Amino acid sequence: MSPIIPVILSGGAGTRLWPLSRESAPKPFMVLPDGETLLGKTAHRAMSIAGTRGLVTVTNRDYYFHTKDVYAGLGGREPQDAAYLLEPFGRNTAPAVAIAAMLVRARYGDDAVMLVLAADHLIRDEAAFAESVAQAAALARAGKLVTFGITPTLPETGFGYIECGTELGKRGFAAVKFIEKPPLAQARDYLAAGNYVWNSGMFAFTAGTILAAFDRHAPVIAAAVRTAWQPLATRGHDAMLEIDAASFATAPDVSIDYALMEPAAAEGIVAVVRGDFDWSDVGSWQAVSELSDADADGNRGSGERVAIDTRGTFVHSEDRMVATIGVENLVIVDTPDAVLIAHRDQLQRVKEVVGELKARGHDSYKLHRTVARPWGSYTILGEGPGFKIKRIEVKPGGALSLQLHHRRTEHWVVVRGTAHVTCGDHAFDLPQGESTFIPVGTMHRLENRSGAALAIIEVACGDYIAEDDIVRFDDQYGRARPAQDDSVVTAGRE
Repeated sequence: MSPIIPVILSGGAGTRLWPLSRESAPKPFMVLPDGETLLGKTAHRAMSIAGTRGLVTVTNRDYYFHTKDVYAGLGGREPQDAAYLLEPFGRNTAPAVAIAAMLVRARYGDDAVMLVLAADHLIRDEAAFAESVAQAAALARAGKLVTFGITPTLPETGFGYIECGTELGKRGFAAVKFIEKPPLAQARDYLAAGNYVWNSGMFAFTAGTILAAFDRHAPVIAAAVRTAWQPLATRGHDAMLEIDAASFATAPDVSIDYALMEPAAAEGIVAVVRGDFDWSDVGSWQAVSELSDADADGNRGSGERVAIDTRGTFVHSEDRMVATIGVENLVIVDTPDAVLIAHRDQLQRVKEVVGELKARGHDSYKLHRTVARPWGSYTILGEGPGFKIKRIEVKPGGALSLQLHHRRTEHWVVVRGTAHVTCGDHAFDLPQGESTFIPVGTMHRLENRSGAALAIIEVACGDYIAEDDIVRFDDQYGRARPAQDDSVVTAGRE
C-alpha cells in the first residue's frame, strides 16, 4: 500500500491574534495555554497516523530555523526524513501544494498519498482524526481529490462551505460545490439542510492525481512550479530546498480551492470526508479564549490575574499581574511590549490595529521584545536616542555572523557562561563577569563554543543604531547578506 506523506503548509502574518502572534512569529508558532504550539501539535498529529512516512513542510525561508526548533522539541530531535520547501514569498496554497506534490512524487512516487494540513489548526481528538484520514486515503488511492469537511455547529459566516452529494463509503461524499463565506441567512439555511460542511482547508490526494489536475485546470501554476522545481530535482534527498524567486513569482497568487478544487468538483473527482473530530482554526481571540476553562462568571485566561465583579472576560498575562474590576465581555492580552484591550464583539477588528502599526512604521506589528534566532534569542531591554540595550542568549554551538557596523559601537558584558569573541584580528574567550568593546567599523563575532548556555548584555551606542547598519561576511546559517542584522527581523529570518 502506498504511504501517506504529511505536508504541512506553514506561514501567515497572524494579524487577528496580535499582539501574541506577529509577522516574525505568526500563529503556528504561538504558544498555547498548555505550553505547546499549533505547529508542534499539527506535526505530532500527522506523524502519529499509521502508514505515514516523512514530513514535508512548505514555509517561508524566514521561518525555517524556528520550524526546525519546534520539530526538534517534539521528541528531542528533528523528525526523520523531514523536508523543507522554502518559499521566497507567499503565493497562497495552490502553488505551495503543487510544488510539494513535485517533491512527493520525486521521492515517494506518483501513488504516494499527500495529507495536506494547515499548521495552525487545532484538533484534540486525534483518534477520530486518524479514522477520517484512513477513509480519505482510501478515496485518494481510488483517484479522488479529497477535502475534509467539518459538521457545522452554528451558522458561521467566517468559513467556506461545501455541499455534500452522493455517499462514497463511510464518511465520504461527492463534493457538489464550494461556497465562499456566506451571509448569515444563507449560513442558517446550510445548517438546517444538514448536507453542508465547513471547508477545513485540509486535503488528501495522490501526487500523481493532483499534478494531473493542475495540468488540466491550472496550467499556468503547473508550468511555473515545474520551472521552480527543476533546479531542486537534482538535490537528491536534501532536507532544505530553497525555491527560486523568479520562477515562483510567475505562479498566480491563488488558493487551491479556487484554482483547482472548485473546477475539479464540476468534473466529479472531488470527495468530502465528513470529519467526526473537533476542529478549530484558532482564528481569533474568541477561539483562543475557549481553550482555557471558565470560572463561575465565565472568565478565562492564563497567567496571574485577579477578577473582581468581572464577567465573560479573557485575560492573557505573561509577566505581571492583571486585575479587572467591574468589566464584562473584554479580551485583554498583556505582553512585555504591547497590550490589547477589546470588546468581544469587536475582535475581528484586531487586524486594523496591525494595519495602523504598519502605517506608522512601528516595529510591534512584526517584532516581539524577545525574538528567536537560529543561534538563540535576543531581548530588547531598553532603547532611546543613540542607544539600545539587549540581552543576547546563544545556544551551545551557536554563533552570530561575522559582521561589522559603520555607525555604532557595541559593549558586551558576559552574565552567564563563556563567550568566544572575535574582534578585529584577535580571538579570545571572555568568561562570566568580564566585558569587551567593539569599536565602529571593526569586524566581530560572538560564539558559544561550550556545552552550556551563554548570555551577554549588549549596549549599542551611536548616531545611528537602526538594524540595517551591518555588513555580514560569514554565517553558519547561510544568512551572509549585506544590509541585514542578527537582531533585525525579516519575518524571523536572521
